[in-house]
Amino acid sequence: MTLIYSAEALEDLVRLRDFIAEHNPQAATRIAQQLLQRIEHLRNFPMIGINVTQAPVAGSVKDFVFGNYLVRYAVQPDSLCILRIWHHLENKE
Repeated sequence: MTLIYSAEALEDLVRLRDFIAEHNPQAATRIAQQLLQRIEHLRNFPMIGINVTQAPVAGSVKDFVFGNYLVRYAVQPDSLCILRIWHHLENKE
């Protein structure tokens, strides 16, 4: 299964890493690596997430929680698209 990151998800990763790096650069690197590893894990288990009820097609968009982070992704027949990545305290609008 192909893994695709939306432009917004890539911006989210950079934003989260930069925010953490202001306080602890080593933690920023570690957390970014852990997030990427967990997202890679979704490639093998794409249905593990929780369905997003507002999705246009039932079951097509899911949320996966890892620690304090939420990864929203779309499941397609041959690919997984990472849509957004948020810290649990952020506004998800």
